[in-house]
Amino acid sequence: MTGSALEVAVRSEDEPLLVAGDRGAALLASSIALVADDLTTASIGLVVAAMEREARAVDAFVTVASTGGTPVRQMETVRLLCALRPRALVLTSSRIDADVLEGRLLRELREYQREGGRVVIFGDTDMPFDAISVDNRAGAAAVGAYLARTGHRRPTILAGAAERANVSARAAGFADGLRDGGVADDAIRLVHSEVSRQGGFEAVGRLLAAGPLEADVLACANDVIAIGAMSALRAAGIRVPEQVSVTGFDDIPLATDVTPRLTTVEIPLARIGHDAIRMALDENAEPRRVTERGSLVVRDSTRTRA
Repeated sequence: MTGSALEVAVRSEDEPLLVAGDRGAALLASSIALVADDLTTASIGLVVAAMEREARAVDAFVTVASTGGTPVRQMETVRLLCALRPRALVLTSSRIDADVLEGRLLRELREYQREGGRVVIFGDTDMPFDAISVDNRAGAAAVGAYLARTGHRRPTILAGAAERANVSARAAGFADGLRDGGVADDAIRLVHSEVSRQGGFEAVGRLLAAGPLEADVLACANDVIAIGAMSALRAAGIRVPEQVSVTGFDDIPLATDVTPRLTTVEIPLARIGHDAIRMALDENAEPRRVTERGSLVVRDSTRTRA
């Protein structure tokens, strides 16, 4: 990198974040660094876009780094960014615990904050910083209750990856709502997959390879899994929702572009991105906790069963 201008730093797992130029220190003082598990998900894309809009409105800019969701990469990325001294750090992850890596991440963030930086976390955490989280379990329980109320009695939960805290909470919430609605516990089937469109497609493929699909609904841990699942059902000649209902979670824009339109849980992702930046720029001394709860949006991918 040459010249005096600071280039926007968008970093993958294998690429270093570089800063160059005489104006680097001054520009970093107006920067907000986002550290995310995975920048390829549609939901995080919406959060990042909202963050960038809000930061631009106050003459700041957002740099982005992806960690792949591994604690070691998360620690390395945070250490690098703290050394560069941005104005604030926003960490987004399904779960960030104070004891991760024997507390080293917490100590790094505390030292950065003592030296004047700000830390905001989007995700579940017990760390003493400003945090925004989503009540995934409660939002999913509303889906489960709706499915039970509309006569579904043979649900399969496409739960995503077992190690991801957010989708695991959603899977548990689906089961909560279904059981509370009268669905027998032994009738609820749980299937894990990658948290991706391909993961949903392959999960349904495995179900169909084992025999005729017994489920009357696929409750999916997010919208992209649901979209992949619907694609696999369509390829197999199984009609949605006539033969099987499908639900998602997040309400990404594609949820209304697919056919049939997807029943899902709307999460205010744009507001979360906006609020994360406002917290990062605020000077409030006491850590704040904001919990968002999504709202059920019923569309065409579900129907009442007899």
